[in-house]
Parts: sequence; C-alpha cells; structure tokens
Amino acid sequence: MAEKKRHIVILADGDFPRHPYPLSILKSADTIVCCDNSVLKLTANSNIEADFIVGDMDSMSTENKLKYSDKIRLFPDQETNDLTKAFKFVLGLEPSKITILGATGAREDHTLGNISLLADYTKEFAEIETVTDHGIFTSHSDTFTMESIPGQQVSIFAFDPTLKIESEGLVYPTDSVIFDRWWKATLNEASTTSFTLTFSHKAELLLFRAFV
Repeated sequence: MAEKKRHIVILADGDFPRHPYPLSILKSADTIVCCDNSVLKLTANSNIEADFIVGDMDSMSTENKLKYSDKIRLFPDQETNDLTKAFKFVLGLEPSKITILGATGAREDHTLGNISLLADYTKEFAEIETVTDHGIFTSHSDTFTMESIPGQQVSIFAFDPTLKIESEGLVYPTDSVIFDRWWKATLNEASTTSFTLTFSHKAELLLFRAFV
C-alpha cells in the first residue's frame, strides 16, 4: 500500500496570504496548524478552520483560549518562537511536506527571523518551504537543480565567504561571487526551464524564486 501523503500548512502570525498561489495551498492542505493568534486571521479572512493552534498563548485572550481550547497545544517554552514550536509539533504528525505561510509582513524583525529559521528547519525536515505573496523560499546545503521559467526572478542568500557556487541556467553567473554579504547574489534571473547551483562544499543557502 502506498504511503499516504500529508501536506501540512503552518500559518504564522504575519500578513495573511492574498496571492492566489499561497491561498490555494491553504485551501488544499491536509492539516492546518496555526501559530497562536494567527487563527484569528484565518477565521477573519476565510471559511477554513484550523486543526491545531500551537504556541505559548501569551497574546491570546482568555475568551479565545476557551473558544479554541480543544485545538490548543500549549508550549510555554520562551526559548523559541511560536513558529519553531509549531514546526516541532508538526514533525510529530508525520508530514510528507510542510509549507509555512504568513511568515512575512507585520514586523521586519519577525520577517527576517522567520525566513532565516528555514535553514534550521531544513536540517530536520527536507521537504519544507516558506511561501509569501511574492514567491517561494527554500533552503539548500549542497548542489541542486531547480525547475524554473525563463525570466523568473531568483535571489540567492549564502552566509559563507569561503563558498564557491557555479551556476548554470541563470542570466548572471555566480562563479566569481564572494558570499560575504546578503545582497551579493540577489536579483538574478532564470534563463532556461531549470537552473543548477554547484557548491564547492556544504553550506547554508536560502533561495527565493519570485512568482512569474
């Protein structure tokens, strides 16, 4: 018997999705896990119900704690944010894929923190992505090939000045880039239906692909 696929969405408490693509993911998800008060945005902007609400509930009203008591999974740990609490919880649900929505907007410090955490999450679970209203973030640690559309905007964020990346299928080659600043390989563009990044050694890299 084939293994049942289980696509789980984690809805963070940033800006609620507006673009048709992340909204379609939200509607088709097998399970939806909300980070704390993001459940209020879910109910205000859709007729979709959360399956679980995860976090420390420090910002949730007493009224809503009672209202959602059967769905709340309390994690009082203050060493991690609610997104990480939700990710750890979701791992126990045996997902086949995890998509994080609502991780950007609202506050810039939360946006940066949530995006950077994707690299940590990928070490524990490979099939994970963060989808925004503008595109898709994925994290990679070694050579990979990615499907693309000619003209698609691509940005690469790496954090290792000793890393060399040879590229095929991008308008601007990355072969001579020194990855000592975040912006060094941003605002690139796919030239074919796929591109390949070949790493000189394993390292942390975040990739952003804009919607076309």
